[in-house]
Amino acid sequence: MTTEHDESGTFERPRLRRVVSTGADHRVTPAELFFDLVFVYAFMQVTALLAEDPTPMRLLGGGVVLALLWWCWCCFAWLGNVVRADTGPLLGVLLAAMAAVLVVSLTLPEVFAGGDGDINAPLVFVLCYGALRVLHLVAYWVAHPGDDRLRATIRATALTSVAPPFVLLVVGSFFTGWAQILIWLAAVVIDYAAIYVTGGSGWRVTSPAHFAERHGLIVIIALGESIVAVGVAVRGYPATYGVLAAAAAGLLVSAGLWRLYFHRVAEPAEERLTEAADDARTRLARDVYTFLHLPLVGGVVLSALGVKELLHQIADTGHYDLSEPLHGVGAWALAGGVGLFLLGAAAIRWRTGGRAPAVLAVGAAVCLAAGPAVEQIPGLVALGALAVVTAAVVGLYGREAGGATP
Repeated sequence: MTTEHDESGTFERPRLRRVVSTGADHRVTPAELFFDLVFVYAFMQVTALLAEDPTPMRLLGGGVVLALLWWCWCCFAWLGNVVRADTGPLLGVLLAAMAAVLVVSLTLPEVFAGGDGDINAPLVFVLCYGALRVLHLVAYWVAHPGDDRLRATIRATALTSVAPPFVLLVVGSFFTGWAQILIWLAAVVIDYAAIYVTGGSGWRVTSPAHFAERHGLIVIIALGESIVAVGVAVRGYPATYGVLAAAAAGLLVSAGLWRLYFHRVAEPAEERLTEAADDARTRLARDVYTFLHLPLVGGVVLSALGVKELLHQIADTGHYDLSEPLHGVGAWALAGGVGLFLLGAAAIRWRTGGRAPAVLAVGAAVCLAAGPAVEQIPGLVALGALAVVTAAVVGLYGREAGGATP
């Protein structure tokens, strides 16, 4: 760190001409918060992509796209944990990555349209994704010139987790429909499987507090997007009592997921990560944060889709009334998204605590199976019931985990 002086004394700022390694007390920097802003838009675009054509095929395609976006974010979360993201070279990399993510987000509405627009949106999406993965590996390589073990891991990652999936993604971008989605899904499976096999050593988590905070912030971003989806759904429609009641119920669902994560999931996970060391810490970070936080984010995005569909239906009084149930993918997503979040939370607690929390597992099963019931009752009643179930799961799990929730 360089030291400068002003009239009030001294202050520190990061060096602007070289890479600066982090320490165990490193915290999230403003540059990383700025980086996360593009993912606010990216998550909104995923929800919009699903809402545009809520079919099983589009649902699977949206999940594939979200998994790719999540991988991009995770890459730079790991990088920012070992090297300060607000230093000269790394700040340039971060800004370049932001530009690539923004382009990816802009192409999302047409990513399954077969390149019928002015540009081949699927191919542009894939090329920018590939650029992000290369930027990440090059930044790691340059930042650690003397770490032979890490460089060996980087080479293995490039050969197994980056190159083969990228080729499949490029090939898939020239197809449409199920063929495109299945080819891209195969690329995602290979990518994640390769990281699981090769990612247990070489990478490091220098600051557990920073790593946990980064992932907590991305969960907040996803929850914030679910709240924004409420406003987007009713844009252009007058406010009614039904809209206000549904918006309040949707907010209560988000609040329940927020409370569960930050009061019962995030803190124990950070404690376990701090206690672990060396490769054990790396594997724990990979499992709990890189892999098992994806269901949390995916669950919030799915639930946001269901709430958005329901709010649009309630607001459109010219075509629907309050007794109308929610149908199709939207009905499953409404409760299924919460179920996926609870399933991810249960898996995290199992991985960090050594036992599966029964309340979270049962709550997840109930919500994931609730789609047919949602299609039989008025949408507003279903959303209200979901808010009650979410609150009950949070309260009961607080007792199961050892006392009432704080």
